[in-house]
Amino acid sequence: MAAAMAGAIVVACAQSAADEPRTGAAGVDPRRDMVAVLPALGPHPSLGHHADLFGRFVGTWDADYSFIAEDGSVRHSRGEVLFGWILDGYALQDIFLGYPKPGSNEERRMVTGVRFVDPKTDKWTVMFAAPSFAAAVRMEGGAEGDRIVLRGHDDHGAELRWSFNDITPNSFIWRGETSHDSGKTWRMDEEHHMTRRAAGR
Repeated sequence: MAAAMAGAIVVACAQSAADEPRTGAAGVDPRRDMVAVLPALGPHPSLGHHADLFGRFVGTWDADYSFIAEDGSVRHSRGEVLFGWILDGYALQDIFLGYPKPGSNEERRMVTGVRFVDPKTDKWTVMFAAPSFAAAVRMEGGAEGDRIVLRGHDDHGAELRWSFNDITPNSFIWRGETSHDSGKTWRMDEEHHMTRRAAGR
């Protein structure tokens, strides 16, 4: 009996594997295989309403970036931010893209974050990576009033606070702050104004 059951399981697994579509296909660039299976059309059903906090940002946003130096001077640049569901809808990825200055030899700048929610606690975790800057950060948080606030630490132990502010269906303001005294005082390092890009643009 046990042998028969084992055989049935093997056959079932083999049949299931045979039914699975192949990721790659003849004549298709295999370097695109991973990218092809990464996106999802929406959140996984198991996330329920917990997906809504960040799910409302899905799409492309035109970005007006502001980087604030310690002396108070501000450097502006333009770019775009893209949000989309990935990994069968269990996570949401963003890409912050900065355009090179017109006429310069600069490369575009790109960083990314993968965020996911624990439905039991409604806490979001964000794994942020900036490979061109050799930087990675883990942030955690969620809704605080009408804002979204994420907290973590940089590589030097300073406290970080990232927030989504003044959120509307077509705009929001992202702020990045740092504290070197355990949260007693904060300095704003970045303030980025986002405007949703209309479909077809």
